[in-house]
Amino acid sequence: MPVPKRRQSHTRTAKRKANWKAKAPTYAECPQCHQPKLPHRVCANCGYYAGRQAIEVE
Repeated sequence: MPVPKRRQSHTRTAKRKANWKAKAPTYAECPQCHQPKLPHRVCANCGYYAGRQAIEVE
């Protein structure tokens, strides 16, 4: 199997890893209670999804 012939420098490694970053999560507004929620998921505040009560929230 091929292996690296020489060690990669810290600068070269850092340049490669510079583009590896986490994306900020996108939020959608719940049409029922107008709170921010993750898209395609049940609203944690009111329990509604797609216009129906999906879970019972206390």
